[in-house]
Amino acid sequence: MNYTHLTQEERYQIYALKKAGLKQNEIANVLERSPSAISRELSRNRGGRGYRPRQAQSLAEARRAMNARRIDDATWQFAQAMLLEQWSPEQISGHAAISHETVYRRVYADKQSGGLLWKNLRCQKQRRKRYGKAERRGIIPNRLSIEDRPAIVEERSRIGDWEADTLIGRNHKQAIVSIVERKTGFTLIQKVERKTAQAVSQAMTYLLKPYHRKVHTITSDNGREFAGHEAISRQLKADFYFAHPYASWERGTNENTNGLIRQYFPKERDFTTITQQEIDMAMERLNNRPRKRLGYQTPNQVFFKSGVALHT
Repeated sequence: MNYTHLTQEERYQIYALKKAGLKQNEIANVLERSPSAISRELSRNRGGRGYRPRQAQSLAEARRAMNARRIDDATWQFAQAMLLEQWSPEQISGHAAISHETVYRRVYADKQSGGLLWKNLRCQKQRRKRYGKAERRGIIPNRLSIEDRPAIVEERSRIGDWEADTLIGRNHKQAIVSIVERKTGFTLIQKVERKTAQAVSQAMTYLLKPYHRKVHTITSDNGREFAGHEAISRQLKADFYFAHPYASWERGTNENTNGLIRQYFPKERDFTTITQQEIDMAMERLNNRPRKRLGYQTPNQVFFKSGVALHT
């Protein structure tokens, strides 16, 4: 796979994870990058006060500015069309003769002139995560630690290992259950009226039941909404594991996917206004976006090579 440059968002993630004490290979795992890419970033784009994301971005852009490529109208029209489908600049670069830096530059130039293309970029502001804090949400009975999870899950060598989480909206009214398959990035989401263990368990079972032959393990955080893990395990005949408290990098695929979901359902959104049509559209777009780590195939293309029937 061809190397693609780190984005500004990834540089902020590197800074936060490094500050939290993660090693380079752990940071690489969270970002789904090679350890060499992280090592190269930390050595080339650091200043006198160490690694800082804004400075790192400026240094990288300065090195690439002279290599900016001019593009023809047809290519830019394609890029604009894909931006409106919420493809990232890197995904566009993987399918057209245009660098993702050029896409970013044109998008921000469009913004300065009053255009709206920038609204299609994911993650308009940096999300902040808590690291290293004590668990305050109580103990879930009979939980299995991620330490007991089979090593094959970490390898991403098979389809069937999932990560789960919930997202909440304004005033903590209602929630979205998100589940993502680690190898393919195939994503399932459903809105629940209350973030209770019963509602979340029912949603997870409903979402995963059509693919039960491809559900070997599920890993979640320690939220009380996952207290029904034993019932989920029984119904899906799968093993359910829990990450360490606030160790978000142990569910890196899910954390990154939640960032993509937030593009459609930001924290400021009143989740009571979300329709099923919006949920279905978000799933369709997420699962039909080309992914760099999949060789620019989509999650749907990779997941359904296994012959599993479509969810209806």
